[in-house]
Amino acid sequence: MLDKSVAANRLGTEPVGKLLLKFSIPAITGMLTSALYNVVDRIFIGNFVNEIALGGISLVLPLMTIAIAFAMLFGIGAANMISLRLGQGKKQEAQNAMNHCFFLLIGAGLVLMTAGIFFLEPLLFIMGAVEGSEALGYAKDYMRITLFGSVFFMVSFGLSHCTRAQGFPGITMIAMMLGAILNIIFDAIFIVWFEWGVKGAGWATVISQFISAAYILRFALSGKAVVSLNLKFFKPKPAVILQIMALGSAQALLQFLISIVQVLHNKSAAWYGETSLGTASGGDIALSGMNIAGAVLMLILMPVFGINQGAQPLIGYNYGAKLYKRVLRAYISAITAATLVCLLGFFMVQIFSVQLVRMFTIEGSETLMQFAPRALRTIMLLLPLSGFQIVSTTFFVVTGRPKMSIFLSMLRQGVVLIPCIIIFGRVWGLWGVIAATPVADGIAFAVTAVLIFIELKKLRKESVLK
Repeated sequence: MLDKSVAANRLGTEPVGKLLLKFSIPAITGMLTSALYNVVDRIFIGNFVNEIALGGISLVLPLMTIAIAFAMLFGIGAANMISLRLGQGKKQEAQNAMNHCFFLLIGAGLVLMTAGIFFLEPLLFIMGAVEGSEALGYAKDYMRITLFGSVFFMVSFGLSHCTRAQGFPGITMIAMMLGAILNIIFDAIFIVWFEWGVKGAGWATVISQFISAAYILRFALSGKAVVSLNLKFFKPKPAVILQIMALGSAQALLQFLISIVQVLHNKSAAWYGETSLGTASGGDIALSGMNIAGAVLMLILMPVFGINQGAQPLIGYNYGAKLYKRVLRAYISAITAATLVCLLGFFMVQIFSVQLVRMFTIEGSETLMQFAPRALRTIMLLLPLSGFQIVSTTFFVVTGRPKMSIFLSMLRQGVVLIPCIIIFGRVWGLWGVIAATPVADGIAFAVTAVLIFIELKKLRKESVLK
């Protein structure tokens, strides 16, 4: 294992391309395996239960996204603070951020679990469920179980960012891979062999999340980490909590807005599904089709998020150390890699949309197979622009300007996409809702490009003066 005294310092000395590769590959692997928690559940449910059960999982997704938002708020916030403080040589402050992060993750997980258990049915109706829908029963069964894994997920996902920020991306990768591989194994046992249906998928997720959390926590408590958990003399400080939340707010807000978009998609399926698809079960089928599209999009974007997360400690450390030329090289390299991934995903979706849908439901109904591939292709029309948008939004927060990052996050998901979904849906029904995504992608790209051009111009001046 890399010596902890060298792990952080190498961020400012080794070649940028080599470092980005070292940090991104484990992060990409970790993000892909993390996505498999939900994607594998959907594949098993779609093929071994039925396509309506697949739609039921869509009703739970907004709450799961909110859990991710809180994990990012505290995990990424603390990770950004750790990167900056290590770059400034302030190890004690980095240690303090790590301790605060742990308790914030535990608290948020307990609150989500309690609220979900006591308000299960009202929450599902808020997230788009319709009384009497077949999908609602499946959603209840799945959500009742996965809520018990809230704390495990928060600890695993949140602390993984802090571990990566210290220069140990491999530990994060192993933790996520361990959980994802076990999830696949338990899905096969519980859903196929025991025939527990969506309940089996829920238990598979909870058990695998627990094991993943235990692994990452074991490392965080050890002396092997640059910044380890040391809870003996910990005292919470509101100023530190607020700083962590400020540094993690941009990506957390993005997840909150994504959860609102998921709710609108769920409700749109109920409102327009029957009319647009021409069948009484159109609402449930639309839910299933949009769930499949979301899963495919997740698989494509996870490598982009991995590249983004691999670049975060590199950009943050060098910005804190005032090595601006290295900051520029890291940013441009990350943009290039992320865009190549998005281009590959775009061509795969446009050419193999039917095959991708069949992966989730081999015996899908005729209505589903007419709807889902077309929806998939439409949603991802401007996918090649997403890599630039994701990396650029994060660039502002890791360089200490979370307000700009928050603005860009709100622009795409809140200011543009949500109104487009509502307006286009009323005019063109379900297909209008689907078309809202590429429209929002195009507008957000244009605004981000202008802002990032101005920012890079300033940074180039700083690098010349430096």
